[in-house]
Amino acid sequence: MEPQPNSAQSTESSSSLKVALAWLYVGVPLLWGVSQTFIKALALFK
Repeated sequence: MEPQPNSAQSTESSSSLKVALAWLYVGVPLLWGVSQTFIKALALFK
């Protein structure tokens, strides 16, 4: 009987990719919003 490929490892790498993509999906707009807020707040102190 041939050994089966390790499906846990492929599931883990697939899961890691999904987590990374989810962080990017949330993180990019969040960073944009924080940067815009910071830029507009700087205008208050000029």
